[in-house]
Amino acid sequence: MSLNSQMFHIVRIKEVKVNAAGNSPNTDGIHVQLSRNVAIFNTSIKTGDDCVSIGPGTKDLWIEQITCGPGLGIRIKSWARPSNGFVLGVQFLDVVVFNVQNPILLFGGEKFGFSPSWVGEGLIDQNYCPHNINCPAQVSGVKVSDVIYRNIQGTSAIAVTIKFDCSATNLCSGIRLGNVSLTCRNQEVQSHCANAIGKIVGTVQPNSCLQY
Repeated sequence: MSLNSQMFHIVRIKEVKVNAAGNSPNTDGIHVQLSRNVAIFNTSIKTGDDCVSIGPGTKDLWIEQITCGPGLGIRIKSWARPSNGFVLGVQFLDVVVFNVQNPILLFGGEKFGFSPSWVGEGLIDQNYCPHNINCPAQVSGVKVSDVIYRNIQGTSAIAVTIKFDCSATNLCSGIRLGNVSLTCRNQEVQSHCANAIGKIVGTVQPNSCLQY
């Protein structure tokens, strides 16, 4: 039953193919927003930006068996400006990456210089501010918590394979890393953390930089 739906309540997407040039900015393959009980299965998405982007008001979203590229890696990003929003209870499971820029990224604090939004980034970024417009020197009000990364394998195009860039005034918490193995050709892989609290379970390469 779907009751009083102003946008969408139940959506199922299966066996869809999306194609755009790898150097094309702002070409998200599928965008989910103001929706709940959405499932995306067995889909191929080739774009220059996010394969699947998730906006405000999304709840109970399940994504499985997705081939993504040459778009961005798995990431959470929030604008570097005040907000009452939150990201809660996200799980990234059984992911294989090949030669991606920053396989794992989360960012969300003060923003300094930043490249165009279509350039590859990392796992969590709370300092997102394309072109430094309307948010320089501000911090993200979005609370990021209870995020799990488990069974993430593959190769990175750069040495920093895990990056959690969180707000100094709104720390990321409850982050869990488990069974992560990321390598970079001819370079020693690294992790970078700012204001990120969590723990590891099992093996993690590169070594975790999370606060405990």
